[in-house]
Amino acid sequence: MKQTLKLRAADVLLILLGSTITTAATKYFFDPAGLVTGGVSGLAIIIKYLTGRYTALQIPLWVSNLLVNIPIFLFAWKTEGFRSIVRTGLSWLIITAELAIFPEYDLVSGNLLLVSIYGGICFGAGTGLLLLARATSGGTDMLGNSLHRYFRQYSVGRLIQILDGIVVILGAVVFNMEHTLYALISVFIMGKITDWILARGRTAKCAMIISDCSDAIARDILDNLERGVTSISGTGMYSGNAKKILICICSNKDIVEIKDIVQHYDPRAFFIINDVTEAMGEGFVENVEKWTQ
Repeated sequence: MKQTLKLRAADVLLILLGSTITTAATKYFFDPAGLVTGGVSGLAIIIKYLTGRYTALQIPLWVSNLLVNIPIFLFAWKTEGFRSIVRTGLSWLIITAELAIFPEYDLVSGNLLLVSIYGGICFGAGTGLLLLARATSGGTDMLGNSLHRYFRQYSVGRLIQILDGIVVILGAVVFNMEHTLYALISVFIMGKITDWILARGRTAKCAMIISDCSDAIARDILDNLERGVTSISGTGMYSGNAKKILICICSNKDIVEIKDIVQHYDPRAFFIINDVTEAMGEGFVENVEKWTQ
């Protein structure tokens, strides 16, 4: 889908909120504990630690985040075009500024498990909000997407994993394996939280009903729940009888009422419930364009 320079107020708010939460996770959880979860933020933590230990000038996080991302943005500008970096560029500037002005503070001193859990939750939430606004925090996400033009044999996700993996390995060398194992816990939590935020409003249930009372069940669902029902013709292979298979995509809260309706008309009905990872249309997300504009 073609990127657009137009930024809605809602997009700006999401980018601001997502960037701030991501900054807080890096500044108050990962950096004080020395957890490197990948990306430019992880590389910035490594640079800060090494320069503080072996030189008289410790390079702060915001400087590394600014300087390391500059060539990445220029590369993305060349390969993807200016439109593709506007939203992420805004996030990058916000994160850089917040890393500079937010005070140093260790929220969970000495407890790596709590750091990995709460840091992962915050970073995952911030990343999810940024992705809702079609932005990222820059770094390996943008670099992986740009490199995909030259390494078509690898998916964007795989390239990002490789780049993040290199940073995590560097973190294991600089700090220790214990920190790296806790960092992997954070990475797992980040992914789960990000997926949960992106799936909000899109997940649903799929009810499949086979019954001799299909018409009555369908009419009750249509009239009382105001959910669409589709009928598919089928044949029972054992009996050879024609059957109507009802399919209804509904929200999680509707499934209980559908069960009651089916039970009321036909206690012996064959009833299947499946999880739907994404549902679009009336009653759910209207369409892809509306979701991403």
